[in-house]
This record gives sequence, C-alpha cells and structure tokens, in this order.
Amino acid sequence: MTRKIVVTGLGATTPLGGDVQTTWRALLAGESGITTLEQEWVARHQLPVTFAGQAKVKAKDVLSVPETKRLDPSSQFALIAAREAWADAGTPEVDPERLAVEFATGIGGVWTLLDAYDTLNEHGPRRVLPMTVPMLMPNGPAAAIGMDIAARGGVRTAVSACASSTEAIANAITRLQSGEIDIVVAGGCEAAIHPLPIAAFASMHAVSRNNDNPAQASRPYDVARDGFVMGEGAGALVIETEDHAKARGAKIYAYLVGGAVTSDAHHITAPDPEGTGAARAVIAALKQAGAAVEDVVHINAHATSTPVGDIAEYTALKRVFGDHLEKICVSATKSSTGHLLGGAGAIEAIFTVLALHERVAPPTINLDNQDPAIPLDVVTSPRKLPEGEILAISNSFGFGGHNAVVAFKSAN
Repeated sequence: MTRKIVVTGLGATTPLGGDVQTTWRALLAGESGITTLEQEWVARHQLPVTFAGQAKVKAKDVLSVPETKRLDPSSQFALIAAREAWADAGTPEVDPERLAVEFATGIGGVWTLLDAYDTLNEHGPRRVLPMTVPMLMPNGPAAAIGMDIAARGGVRTAVSACASSTEAIANAITRLQSGEIDIVVAGGCEAAIHPLPIAAFASMHAVSRNNDNPAQASRPYDVARDGFVMGEGAGALVIETEDHAKARGAKIYAYLVGGAVTSDAHHITAPDPEGTGAARAVIAALKQAGAAVEDVVHINAHATSTPVGDIAEYTALKRVFGDHLEKICVSATKSSTGHLLGGAGAIEAIFTVLALHERVAPPTINLDNQDPAIPLDVVTSPRKLPEGEILAISNSFGFGGHNAVVAFKSAN
C-alpha cells in the first residue's frame, strides 16, 4: 500500500532569521544574510575569507544555559529548528515508538572537536570535558531532537556533505511508507563557521573571496561568481502520513511525493560535468512522484555560486527536462542565505514547500549578468506560481559525488 505523505510543520534558524516566517519574509524581500566576520580569530589567523552567513539569532538567546553548554552549536541550531517545527505541527500526540527522526549534518561538531583539541594541547587531558565525544558526534543533533520529543521509532543521521539533509528527507519517505512510523522530524544543520573549515575551503578555491562586498558575494549563475559563501543554521520539517495528519486535524503545507539519492563515482569534490548522476536523481524522484517532467513548474536549485557547479547542475536539468526547462522558474536561494552545507537541503526544502503553499517563487539576488552558458529562467523578484495542482523539486549535491532530490506537490 502506497501512503500519501504530507508536510505539517516547519522550523528554521538561518542567516536571514531565527524562525521560518522571518527567514521567508527576508528571502522574499531580497535580503542578504551574508556579513563580515567580526571575531578576533579572523585577523589572528589571517584568514583569506572574512565573511559568512552567520545565524541571525544566536542560539544562546533562545536556548537555556545548560543546553548551550551540553550541545555543540550544530545541535543547538537543530534543536531550535525542530522545536519550532514540532510546535508548528501542533505538538502532535503520537506513540513514541511510531515517531522517528531523520536529521543530518555535513560535518558535525567541528567547534567541539577543535576546541577540545586546543584544550588538550594547552592544558592537558584532565581539562578535556567529559561531554566532548557526545557533543562532537555527527548524530548528536538527531539524538538531541529525539530525546526532546521522545522519539523511539529510530533516530538516524545521514552524512553526505551538502546533500545530507535532502537525503534525510528522502529517507523519511521510506520510513513512512514502511508503515512502521506515523511521523518523522526530518532536516539538517551545520555550524562550521570556524577558522579551520574556512581556511580549508579557501585553500581548495571553493569559496568566494569577495571580502569587500559580502552581501554580493553569493551570486549563482552570474558571470562574476567566484565560489560559495559559508552559512550556518538548521531546518526541520514535520512529515507524516496523510491519514495520520487528517485524523488529528493538522494543517497541511504540501505533499512530499518523491525523493531519490544517487552517486557520481566521479571525483571527491568536482561534480560530473555531464550531470548524469544528478539527472538520475531528478528522474527517480519524479518517478516516485508518479509525475512527468512537464508537471514541474518550479525548482529550488542547488546553485552554490561556483563556476563549475552551477553549469554542471544546468547540464543535468537540461538532460532531464529538455525544452520544458525553459518553462520552469528556478530559484537559487543560496544567493541570500549562503551555503549551509549539511543544512542547506532542509532550508531549501522549506522554501520549496512555502513556494507551493503561498504560490510564489522566491527571488535570486545578485544576478547582474547571467552566464549565457546557463540559460535558465531565473527568478529575480518574487514570482506568482500557477493555480491548480503544481509540482516543485529541490536539488542538493555534495562532495563525494552525492546527489539528492526531493519533490513536493501543492496541497491547496
């Protein structure tokens, strides 16, 4: 039996805002969440990149002191987003053994790990905190959420770089279709704005160095794009079977109709220039949705603002959609948020759900001179989506050749 699956709750903390509605309004207004880093370690380490998409609302201003002391920043963001999503879903009453968590990260507790190593070097092993390992574990965010909502149906963590949280959402479909689970809290987080990751990404020439104009640095599809911009935060979605949602009178934002994961087996960081693996992921997600390519009206693209990646994604989309691609409006929201790495797919899934729910595609900012090699219909100001039943997809691709795509259908 194939079960219909719906989204009933949304939560987020991002460079644009500390909750979903603030983030969404800022996105529609064309705001940028990218700012100059004021931390003393930027100058101390002489970092070549001095800006990022920092969380608009600090976790310490939301969580209790014990929570901030016992959780890595990535888990703090995860808990904030999950609590908002759970409340937005109406704080469902559910059998704990039929409640699961699929929550991802791309890197994990990097702040905890590196701070602990500094403590070891400077003060010796007796000063290393006993909570260090639980705090740095990649499954720490998922575990924190699971304990917070008493989920006993399984707590899992996908770690597939920048595809992680989209993969987590795709995994939620499998859990719900199994019939063993009624509700899943799915999403992802990242808190890696730390000197080491910044230096490492800069060393591999993956990030923008537009230090003089941070708000204009993330510019997907523009001829002047020179790399992605790091971001931090988390996104969470409450996903459940339609029968369960209707039985408890929940509001339904959208239907989650498809999800797929593939891999390139091409290169550890570079995308397959032919876009074969990415195209297979889109095709598989649409197949699960029972949809034709002509049904898709909107795409939230991975579009990180790298010279190679943006073209590779276009190639994959052209391979799938052919001439119909000209009729699909594309949003590249990393232009506003930066790249949340393991959390990117989750917040972009939220943007896709809200685009369908409110029938408006969010804008792509900083597109001053579109690359002629990427002739997409890029949304640069909020655009009304068609009436009736419509379909949208959200793409995420990550280092390691990971590809993940989810498809949503309008509910109203």
